[in-house]
Amino acid sequence: MSDLTYRDDETASVSVAVADTELFTYVYQSAAAQYESPRPYVHPLRTLGGRVVSIYRPHDHLWHVGLAWSLPHFGADNFWGGPSFRADRGYVSLDNNGATRHRRTGVVEVTDDVFTFVHDLDWYRFDGTHVVTETRRLTARVEAERDAWVLTFETSMENVSGADIMIGSPTTEGRPDAGYGGLFWRGPRSFTGGTVLGPDGATGEALRGRHASWMAFTGQHDEVEGASSIVMVDAPTNAQHPPQWFARSEPFGCLGPAPFFSAEVRFADGTRMTNRYAVVIADGEVDLNRATSLAALGTATLNS
Repeated sequence: MSDLTYRDDETASVSVAVADTELFTYVYQSAAAQYESPRPYVHPLRTLGGRVVSIYRPHDHLWHVGLAWSLPHFGADNFWGGPSFRADRGYVSLDNNGATRHRRTGVVEVTDDVFTFVHDLDWYRFDGTHVVTETRRLTARVEAERDAWVLTFETSMENVSGADIMIGSPTTEGRPDAGYGGLFWRGPRSFTGGTVLGPDGATGEALRGRHASWMAFTGQHDEVEGASSIVMVDAPTNAQHPPQWFARSEPFGCLGPAPFFSAEVRFADGTRMTNRYAVVIADGEVDLNRATSLAALGTATLNS
């Protein structure tokens, strides 16, 4: 038995724990300023050993919020937060920061040692125009024998804007190697200089923009001795699988499958776009063998 429990305040957030360790809090109704594109996020995110592996509103990018579904180039709108990149001006602050708002909770339960949270959301432009309805599903399950647990994230978005929307990134707008957008994780400050690891054993900044079905990151902790690791897995059913990855260890540690990295994707009016991911949170470092095993665990969880 995993002893998973949850606490839902039925207003803004739900927290999940195993035994005496809180694994994560999912803030489904953000109170952030409009400039930060308020949207749901996971923070703090912890290992089974209780070590925090996320950061919230770091001073260099206040709109980085743990683990979140964030889209910087959603047509002309910014659902990432902060300034927008424009080819002719660089990064500029515009009145285009949207908001993703929780509408209602559908499921919140622990069944067969799996925590499940399902809710409906609405996406609004800066001027209040409703452009997307979304159903989002998160699950959590513990794999104690592997010193790890698995968070799955599924988003199913419907374009209700009345027009097609091109989804891209700063790279599709003209900035090289800046194809971020999608499910994005930002590690704690101490993870700066950590190790990015790909399925072929390659490491380092050269993995940014690489196509892969999964990617791993290991970072060191302050205050407590040791390391923790994140392995993110892209579902084979995702339309742009395997995606390019936005992966960095300098000037901070971050990781994200970026399905709109270097080519815009048309999100047709009235259609639905679904993307699914597994995030494996593990105590300790990962070499290629362990990372591959944890990625397989993430894939199996997505398929279960």
